[in-house]
Amino acid sequence: MRRGIAATALVATLALAATACGDSDSGDSGEKKSSGELSGTVTWWDTSNDTEKATFKKIAEDFHAQHPKVTVKYVNVPYGDAQNKIKNAFSSGSDAPDVIRADVGWVADFASLGYLDKVPDAKAKEVDSAFLKQAAASGKYDGQMYAVPQVIDTLGLFYNKKMLKDAGVEPPKTLEEVKTAAAAIKSKTGKTGLYLRGDDSYWFLPFIYGEGGDLVDAKNKKVTVDSPAGVKAFKAARDLVTSGAAITNATDGWNNMETAFKSGKVAMMVNGPWAVADAYAGDEFKDKANLGIAAVPAGSAAQGAPQGGHDLAVYAGSKNRDASHAFVDYLTSQTVQVQTTKALSLLPTRTAAYDQPDVKSNEMVQFFKPAVDKAVERAWIPENGALFEPLKLQFTKAVTGASSPEDAAKASATAFHKILKDWK
Repeated sequence: MRRGIAATALVATLALAATACGDSDSGDSGEKKSSGELSGTVTWWDTSNDTEKATFKKIAEDFHAQHPKVTVKYVNVPYGDAQNKIKNAFSSGSDAPDVIRADVGWVADFASLGYLDKVPDAKAKEVDSAFLKQAAASGKYDGQMYAVPQVIDTLGLFYNKKMLKDAGVEPPKTLEEVKTAAAAIKSKTGKTGLYLRGDDSYWFLPFIYGEGGDLVDAKNKKVTVDSPAGVKAFKAARDLVTSGAAITNATDGWNNMETAFKSGKVAMMVNGPWAVADAYAGDEFKDKANLGIAAVPAGSAAQGAPQGGHDLAVYAGSKNRDASHAFVDYLTSQTVQVQTTKALSLLPTRTAAYDQPDVKSNEMVQFFKPAVDKAVERAWIPENGALFEPLKLQFTKAVTGASSPEDAAKASATAFHKILKDWK
């Protein structure tokens, strides 16, 4: 996800050209110019995981059933490759998708480069009034709305209820309690307490929030990842491994973590609502009641998990913007959000959806919604995704012992300053 200065300038130039071409199809607001029946093809690049994609493909097919003259071309793009793949497609304008499912951290970047069509005024007003405020904020850049929030999430502590009961421990509330619980789990069951995903920057955020810090101070344009709180965060993560409370792996952390948890190799993992359906598929959770969720364990200063989720946006150069915006409306409708919650336990972004029976009765949603309400809102800056790349490298080095916490924090800050050139 790194990008050089020359590449950025070229991308921005191409993006402006694509936007100019797109603006000839409909007005700046993206509103329809006619009331004619929707038709044509809408290509949707969806970044959902292997457990989710069948549900989203079916939802896309249902839109075609409602609008027979619109063909939805569904393309599942692996999340790890998606940001670069989307950016490359938008910059070239060749075979670019009409609609994307974007991580909330990507929206400001894509919007700043001119890739995204503004959300129509009526829809923007609806999002501001009927959607969760913290979700709505993720789709905005420079005072304009460029994406509609589809799902919102945060991280929680997943735990194997039987394993913790056999070890005689409660779900840990702090990192110190994680170590104590892990020792009991190892003694009583022979299993490891926690799988620590150390190859993804998102999983570092609870550590730095837990020490009272943050990656950056966007208001004052200051890099803070190497503050004392940042150093403590790297130390806290490494300490879980050196103490034996956690195991980690420098590669393929997602699959290793999921496999370890579902098979009963570890008792706990930190994950989000998107992992619930996959967890249920594991041998340890054939009885769904065995899966427990608790708040992410606190550090020495606070308990904090990041606000995450996915937004839906329309490409500014789309040749079918009317149908594309209609498709986004459909995907973010209350009916579809409730359908998604029922199938996958993902959290809606519409406030009123939480009053619907299929959402109110979902145990996982009932845990994660209060957690989302307390989640730390990230800095919605264009460089968000770019910062995660060097941070991922240093987080991996720190948790595996390839680098000291101090050096990891310093190296992260150095990389951040290269990206945020005018920041302190």
